[in-house]
Amino acid sequence: MGASGLSVGRLGLGTMTWGGDVAPDTARALLRTFVDAGGDLVDTAPAYGGGRAEELLGRFMRSDLRRDDLVIATKAGFGTHGGSQVVDTSKGALLDDLADSLRRLRTDHVDLWQVHAWGDAPLEETLAALDQAVSAGMVRYVGVCNYIGWQLGTAAAWQRAVPGRARLVSGQIEYSLLARRAEVEVLPALQHHGMGLFPWSPLGRGVLTGKYRGGTPRDSRGGRDHMAWFIEPYLDARSNAVVDAVARAADGLRLTTAQVALLWVRDAPGVTAPLLGARTVQQLSSLLSVDDQTLPKPIVAALDDVTGGPHLGRE
Repeated sequence: MGASGLSVGRLGLGTMTWGGDVAPDTARALLRTFVDAGGDLVDTAPAYGGGRAEELLGRFMRSDLRRDDLVIATKAGFGTHGGSQVVDTSKGALLDDLADSLRRLRTDHVDLWQVHAWGDAPLEETLAALDQAVSAGMVRYVGVCNYIGWQLGTAAAWQRAVPGRARLVSGQIEYSLLARRAEVEVLPALQHHGMGLFPWSPLGRGVLTGKYRGGTPRDSRGGRDHMAWFIEPYLDARSNAVVDAVARAADGLRLTTAQVALLWVRDAPGVTAPLLGARTVQQLSSLLSVDDQTLPKPIVAALDDVTGGPHLGRE
C-alpha cells in the first residue's frame, strides 16, 4: 500500500450495503467467496447500516474465519444521527467511533483506520486522534477518504512534518471510467506522499455493469427510492456513450462489461485495490474470475480517450 509496509490483495470487498440491501446470509457468502479466492481487504464503516456492517463482520470472524485472515479497514467521523448525515471529525468523536467499531468488530485493533470525510474540526485535532489511536495499539495504519487534492496534500504533509506522527498510507475516493477527476490532483498527491489508492464505486455506481442500458431495473439500486439519487448522475447521455464503448470492448474480449470496467481501474497507475460492492455471490465471483487477466494496451488507450483523454500516469 503505497510506501508503507502494509500489503493487501489486488481487490477489496466493500460492505456499504451489508445489513441493508444485503441480508446477513448473503453477506456471509460474499465474505467466504472473497476469502476463498485469496482476498483479504474488507472495507467497512460505522455509517454502513448504522453499524450493522461492522457487527456482521465481527460475527463472521468468530464463526466463519480467523481475524488474521483479514485486513480490516474501517472509518470514523461520519454517520447518520436523527435522520441527518453528520460529519464530526473532532478528536473525541473520532476516538468514540473507533471504540464502538472495535466493540462491533470484536477485535482489539483494525489494520487501517480512515477519516471518512473532511470536517470542520481543526485538521491538527483530527490528525492527533490518528496519532493517539496508533500509539495505543488500536490501529496499525491510517488513511483518509473523500479528500480532494489540497486537503489530502495538507494532511499528509502535516503528518510527515514531525517524527513520530502516524503517516497517512492511503486515500479512498470515487474512481472509475465514469469518474476520472481523481487523476487531476488526488492521484498526483497520493503518489507524491507515497500513499496507496482505494477506488470506491469502480463500476460507476453499478452503471458500468451495463444493467441500465435498457432502463432502470426494479431490483437495482437505481430502482430503489433510497438509492436512486446515487445512481442518477450517471444515467446521462455521456455516461451512456461510455457504457456503450465498454460493452463493445467486452464483446471483443469475451468478457462482461463489468469485468472490463474493473480491469481498467485495477491496473490504472497508483491504484492499490478497487473496492467491490457486489450484492450477490454471482456478481462477486464474476469479478474475481479475471484476477489473471489484463486489458490489451490498445483497448486501455481507447477507453482512456472516450472517457476524457490519456491517463498521464501511463507509460
